Amino acid sequence: MDIIISNSSGEPIYSQISSQIKGLILNGTLKAGDALPSMRTLAQQLRISVITTKRAYEDLERDGFIESYTGKGSFVKGQNTELLREEYLRQTEALLTQVCEKARQCELSLDELKEMLELIYGGAENEGL
Repeated sequence: MDIIISNSSGEPIYSQISSQIKGLILNGTLKAGDALPSMRTLAQQLRISVITTKRAYEDLERDGFIESYTGKGSFVKGQNTELLREEYLRQTEALLTQVCEKARQCELSLDELKEMLELIYGGAENEGL
């Protein structure tokens, strides 16, 4: 499992870790039942504090992506489709917010933005995406 952290990012390190692990779960790289590295091992690999990895794992557990067992470790939880859909919706909303900000910066009208979205979305459907 490759986790890359950026010290220059404005995002906290624990958040970078949890969002990258979520991404690995959502794209199927990590599957239900897969073991995650121990908090201590991951902290050593990333050269960060165990407290930081603990916070990331706690967030993942709270959000329903992993389950942890004392003395056994942390494992990817079996995903229900509603949880995955909610996560994808949250990510899509965040990206669309950025798109709207860029559209406003270049004074793109809502109609022009809709037209662009329809072209891109329709093109993706035609390519089988």
